[in-house]
Amino acid sequence: MRIKRSVPARPALITALALAAAGSLLLAPGPAGADPLPVTREGSAVDDRAAQAPASAARRALTADAPTAAPARSYPRRLALSPDPENPGDKSLRLGLTPYHAIAPKLNALQRLGDRVSVEVTGRSAGGHRLYLVTVTAPETTRQARAQERMRELIENAPAAAAESREIRRDYKTPVFVNSNIHGNEWEGTDASLKVIEQLAIARDTRTRDLLAHSRLYFNITANPDGRIAGTRANANGFDLNRDFVTASQPETRAMRRIELGTQPAVLLDLHGYVNGTLIEPTTPPHGENYEYDLFLKNSYANALGMESAVDALGYTPAKDGVEAAQIPFRDQKEGWDDWPPIFTPQYAAFHGTVAAHTVEIPLAVNNEEYDELPVPELRRRSAINTAVAGAAVRATLNHVREHRGTLIHDQIEVFRRGAAGAAQVPVSPQTVPGVPGIGPEDVYTTTFPRAYVIPPGGTRTQRSGPAAARLVDHLIANDVRVTRATRPFRLAGRTYPRGSYVVDLHQPKRGMANALLADGRDISGKVSVMYDISGWSLGSLWGATVERVPSGSLRGAPLRPVGEAAPVAHVPAHGDLRLRLTDPREIAALNSLLRQGVAVRRAADGSAVVPASARREARTAARTHDVSFTVARQSGTAPLHRLRVAAAVTPGELFALREMGFDVTPVSTSVLNAGFDWSGADVLFVSAGLDRADLTEPARQALDAFLGGHGLVGRGAAGAALNAAAGRLAVKPVEGNADANGVVRVRNSGGITRDAPARGFVYAPLWFTDPGPGVRVEQSYATGNPLVSGHWRPLPGGSGGPAAAAGQASVVSGGQTVLFGTEPLFRDHPKGEFPQVARALFTVAHSASVKESG
Repeated sequence: MRIKRSVPARPALITALALAAAGSLLLAPGPAGADPLPVTREGSAVDDRAAQAPASAARRALTADAPTAAPARSYPRRLALSPDPENPGDKSLRLGLTPYHAIAPKLNALQRLGDRVSVEVTGRSAGGHRLYLVTVTAPETTRQARAQERMRELIENAPAAAAESREIRRDYKTPVFVNSNIHGNEWEGTDASLKVIEQLAIARDTRTRDLLAHSRLYFNITANPDGRIAGTRANANGFDLNRDFVTASQPETRAMRRIELGTQPAVLLDLHGYVNGTLIEPTTPPHGENYEYDLFLKNSYANALGMESAVDALGYTPAKDGVEAAQIPFRDQKEGWDDWPPIFTPQYAAFHGTVAAHTVEIPLAVNNEEYDELPVPELRRRSAINTAVAGAAVRATLNHVREHRGTLIHDQIEVFRRGAAGAAQVPVSPQTVPGVPGIGPEDVYTTTFPRAYVIPPGGTRTQRSGPAAARLVDHLIANDVRVTRATRPFRLAGRTYPRGSYVVDLHQPKRGMANALLADGRDISGKVSVMYDISGWSLGSLWGATVERVPSGSLRGAPLRPVGEAAPVAHVPAHGDLRLRLTDPREIAALNSLLRQGVAVRRAADGSAVVPASARREARTAARTHDVSFTVARQSGTAPLHRLRVAAAVTPGELFALREMGFDVTPVSTSVLNAGFDWSGADVLFVSAGLDRADLTEPARQALDAFLGGHGLVGRGAAGAALNAAAGRLAVKPVEGNADANGVVRVRNSGGITRDAPARGFVYAPLWFTDPGPGVRVEQSYATGNPLVSGHWRPLPGGSGGPAAAAGQASVVSGGQTVLFGTEPLFRDHPKGEFPQVARALFTVAHSASVKESG
């Protein structure tokens, strides 16, 4: 049960917006109070549904190119959109909302209303649907547009000069980003945005003219068209896009990232549903330690008050409409809806200069069981209310921007200035953030930024620059983190680093982004009793590259040059058989591409792959395609490797990761097997979700048992362990930890499956194995002591299930043709350095009678 803060609700300090009856968009509503309700977690901590995403969606996500950035040009920017085929199955229709196929015609019509509305296509979804960005602003000549871009770049790249710029104070247009429908079955933000855009296009009152003369308003009309059409939270790959910003595995997330980097919004709204009463960020503790949280809280809370007043001024009541008063969790709740991880849209935006960012949860549920069970009139009544609430939040925000643009831009500049100067963070307190009630020690989260991070290239005499380092560097750059590379060996803080090392100087405008991605993070188990989602995510720990934290030192005179991309890794020796290490997902993908071509690859005793010299041409293509390095083989391969066909009852993130590594995967589940599944097309079974042997029909159970009688099984988590037990495979006892626990953990690798794996892993609802029987091999164990590096992992009320219970226990075990994982090596396609463990497990159980042969 969440506990309300012991502070009174404060009267609204900000004049909010309301829809005018005629002629004017902006009017002020009356005051309203709040009756806060508990915040509840979205869904189960454990994803137990088997993924069914088509392979085409994964291919589209893995190969989608970003639109080429166009030079600054004038506004409006006309784009005539071709219509989409009418789809009577679009789930929006039942709610009386705008179906996806009606959006393009609507946007064409909005552009014709005047000279304020412009439309661009920012990419395509995993399901192939266009993503639309609408810009609303007063007309700009090409020269004026270039001036805006120049000022925007000055704000980030020379914040000290920007702070003194009269031109910026006078002429810079405040960027505002409204993101809608990131969860596909939370529809109404799209319709509210379309209504607001139409009103802005035609309103002629002084306040609207002033707003558009001094602002650029960007509307991402539907961030998730796949889910909008299908009525699902996730996109066509089964991904929750509002958990993907650190990884950016999906094209929709990358499109939103491009918008944020390209527009540098000072204010952001992310329109969601459904919490009654309307939930308006800022959030409860813990707060992200890498933010300039004093600036974020100051502006977000002020805007939240305006949105609260605007929403409550609509006049909906619990008795009449079933609508509770709006609530602001920072003020009204103790814990349970935090802003700790930067996986959410507003939290990610904070690292790119957004100083007022909000998730807004509109009130009345119309999805899931309500969608199926409520009559259409009731669904449409609720959707109309939700659309009005979302619209009120948008209008209140626009009014706040119009009235406080100077403060917003000043504070955005200050975010970048602190980073560039290496200035200390300012802890929140009643003195540093006056006017925000209830600030206490529980709200103070800061970090100590290191002087730099160094990412060695991974080079040895037998291996060129590693693909893990290259991937990490490219990801940092894609997130607008500045990276340099050493042109010769250099010394820093008493250590010599080789030529080619990458250096991330933390004296840069987006130091918070850099540190959030690379730092280990923090164990916050003792801070709060519950977290909203993941609590640890470190790329420095989980992506497979060596990342060294340099606490102090000087980079003055260091031989460093900025880089726009990582140096290519691809290399194939001119002579001899070739060795491919299998310690990175790109190397696994290269291996699978060779196997698909029929190349006779063999596995060496050290777990690497040996490619014959006769396949040098194919190896060169694989090296270029996947950016991996082959070396001269010093061993002859023993066991031949063959192309694998994997039947997988797994989560969406795991399915996507398997396809990213190039495996041929057929999704299965209890229902798929009960419908009659042809096992002749599978070589190995991977189970982590959605397959329960007890729920199979007798024919399906017999077919599964027959397959397992001669084929390998890889299991992960409780579902994998349960199938192992039901099939009588490995003699181990699985022990389930706290299902709400997650984070980065220390591990000890001891077997062939985990050969050369990082000493860090990831857990979500951790599992471990005790009482191993004959033939069971421990491949990996949780570290002794406290294995948690960063995240949130508490014991259960009785004292069991915590990190102390897991310490020293087996986290990965093998035997016969079975491997079981208690960790989450493929979680949401994120922990890239852990992926090869699963690949090795699949190859081992498919090709060997005993896992012991793997090493």
